[in-house]
Amino acid sequence: MRKMTRKPTHPGEMIKEMYMKPLKLTVTSLAESLGVSRKTLSTILNERAGVTPDMALRLSRAFSTTPELWLNMQRGHDLWVAENEHTDWQKVRPVYVPEVLGATRVG
Repeated sequence: MRKMTRKPTHPGEMIKEMYMKPLKLTVTSLAESLGVSRKTLSTILNERAGVTPDMALRLSRAFSTTPELWLNMQRGHDLWVAENEHTDWQKVRPVYVPEVLGATRVG
């Protein structure tokens, strides 16, 4: 599997570019439609917060998508950031797990 070298797009950017701009939605009007505060939506749009399962449900209903679309997008972004912008995880030493437990060692 090829490693993605480009940081995946944050869902907040997608909301702005794919929905807000073409539909001429303001933060206030979209927040109202979603039933959230302006501040809550703004933190997602400005990539200071991620899409939660609750927000994924709201977005999927508002834009006729699936909650999985938003959660998978957030997961991909978060995992890329964790793998590429943080290095503490690389200090973890593998733990021996006997095959009888059904685990397979990766890497």
